[in-house]
Amino acid sequence: MCAKKATKTTSKSTASRSKKVKEAVIEAKDQRWHCRNRVTLVFGSNDVEELNTYLYTDNSLEFKPVKFHQAKSKAIEELLDNCIDEFYRGHVTEVKTTLKDDGMTVVVEDNGIGFPLDKVPMVYSEFRTGSKFKDQEVDSKGFLFRTLGQNGLGAAATCLTSDLFKVTVKHHNSKKEQTYTFIDGANKINKTRPKPFKGNSGVKVELVLAKEVYKNNKIDKDLLRKRIIDLAYNNPGLKFKFNGETFHFKKGLYELATRISPDAAQLIGEDKFVYSGVNIKKIKYKAQIDMSLSVVVDKRGDEREKFISFVNSTPTFDGGFHHDRFKRLFINTIKDKLEREAKRAKVTVVDNDILAGLSFVIGVIMPNPRFESQTKRKLVRDKDLEKAIEDFMNKYMPKFIRKNKEYLEHILERAKSRQRFDALKDASKKAKKAKKQRVEKLLDANERKDRSRCTLFICEGDSAIGGLRSARNKLFQGGIALRGKPMNVTQASIKDVLNNQEFADIMASIGLTLGQPAEIDKLRYPKIVFFADSDVDGGHINTLLTNFFYTYWPELFENGCIQLAKAPLFEIITDKQPLYAESESELEDIKKKSGIKIREIQRNKGLGEMSPEAFKHVLSREDYTKIIIDEEQDAKHMLHTCFGKDTQLRKDLLIDDDDVSVDLGSSKKKAKPKVAVKKKAAKKVAKKAAKKTKKKVSRR
Repeated sequence: MCAKKATKTTSKSTASRSKKVKEAVIEAKDQRWHCRNRVTLVFGSNDVEELNTYLYTDNSLEFKPVKFHQAKSKAIEELLDNCIDEFYRGHVTEVKTTLKDDGMTVVVEDNGIGFPLDKVPMVYSEFRTGSKFKDQEVDSKGFLFRTLGQNGLGAAATCLTSDLFKVTVKHHNSKKEQTYTFIDGANKINKTRPKPFKGNSGVKVELVLAKEVYKNNKIDKDLLRKRIIDLAYNNPGLKFKFNGETFHFKKGLYELATRISPDAAQLIGEDKFVYSGVNIKKIKYKAQIDMSLSVVVDKRGDEREKFISFVNSTPTFDGGFHHDRFKRLFINTIKDKLEREAKRAKVTVVDNDILAGLSFVIGVIMPNPRFESQTKRKLVRDKDLEKAIEDFMNKYMPKFIRKNKEYLEHILERAKSRQRFDALKDASKKAKKAKKQRVEKLLDANERKDRSRCTLFICEGDSAIGGLRSARNKLFQGGIALRGKPMNVTQASIKDVLNNQEFADIMASIGLTLGQPAEIDKLRYPKIVFFADSDVDGGHINTLLTNFFYTYWPELFENGCIQLAKAPLFEIITDKQPLYAESESELEDIKKKSGIKIREIQRNKGLGEMSPEAFKHVLSREDYTKIIIDEEQDAKHMLHTCFGKDTQLRKDLLIDDDDVSVDLGSSKKKAKPKVAVKKKAAKKVAKKAAKKTKKKVSRR
């Protein structure tokens, strides 16, 4: 046999064209045309976007989404940034900005040294013109310069995209001033003759952005004000004025953090990192990075972390390398500290357990920062900054941890709580089966078609059920008895709650499933009424039940499903019909009424001593005292105070005589108990604590 050698053939295809085709037109556009028609390349998006940021109010700040026009904002900021660069060089002490009544005319003025008058047209109408290109050059002390501007584009781009751009330069060295007016994006330039000036030197720019470029050339006053206040916080000692307001801070970004919350703000540290290197000319240089890190710790907050960050006074809305490194080292340090306690508690601490409710305020001033784009919204990695941040966190985090033991304990509690709720997902299957089981202890309502009219009374003890049985409306009213105090679910596991027979019976009676939200329209009993004795033990039972329902079904409170029934403390037998008083003051009022002949007064120690008539009196009401949650975070905090493991929180609550509270065992008046904690047994303290409001309760 012989093998044939394979041959490879190739063929070229040719496009079919006519003898002469139309070629692309090659054009050269000047930088004015390019800037006005491609403004997004320089200033970012030219459309309105929604930006999650903050605005300054009178004494604080408010985090909120705002309508933000990136290109328009950046055009004005470029002029402010030039003032900051002169401040870095030691020439500027005050920056004045004015937004005129037309909402379009902006004036930015500094008291720096100005610059040579013959350079004005170059600086404001030609790209790649400036004094900040010397990345490896050093100042008189041998340190690299630190600036905001680096590319020689910003101020020129603002001028080229303005209808009016009027510049007055008062040059310190020549003692002369001159005004240039750039019209229609520098299509036309007018100038005055140089002349001597009196007073401060500096640069003043008045401009109106081009409507042709920006569509709507009105300036957002709130966002401009925000930017100016940001700059004031970033540059302590530099005075800013805006439309009659003055902003002049001394403590820098830590003051901004205190504006979020004066009590919860903490300065982790402020420091300088100095390093050295060799430039391309093989000349040694030094460089300095300034860093500031503050944090606002809201232990009651569940929202994800917030960042306010700046690099060389520029807001880094999109974060970047400094965000990631500060956050990661913060998390890792706390995880390392909690590792032993977490193992002992058999929980895993995740990032969100640490970060929830935190606000970070970060400031970095460094030479030659590199951003992803001209908009400078995101910082890219820098090896020198990385080393600086690592040294900073190693130096200051141990002190932060020593000062915040309560915060660390709260992180562990949050991890435990999260783990408990994760367990609810697995528990819901078991709870579904229990939901369908018949409850032997339930005194059920007979209504079958319209269960929305049914009410379940959760009573203290079998004696109360006996009175309920004879006095109730059998069609719409049901009841179930408790045996003693219910479980404190805050300190119990999901397994413990599932295995608790009383809670299992209550859930099955109502139609609730652990781990699933309550569907109000599908409940067997959409109205749930606590009916306990009018004493301390009864109030404690009411609060434990409230804790149970709010922990797993807070939506029941939002819909007014959870209510309290108050048993009369006194039964007054008269010559006509019996009367009832829920307190001694009510009894005294009845005694003072004319035309009433009292034959007998019976004081009830508990539900078991109530007469059948008294039961009918209570059960005849259409509605009872609704427990309403005013503030979710306050409710969660109060539940943690009353039922968590930290007994000190309860002691602090008890001795706070000024704290107005509602006794859940009472349906009428607010109580302000004055309780001394000394030498009280733990059980008694818990009972008294239960009388305090667990969730700022209001009555309807």
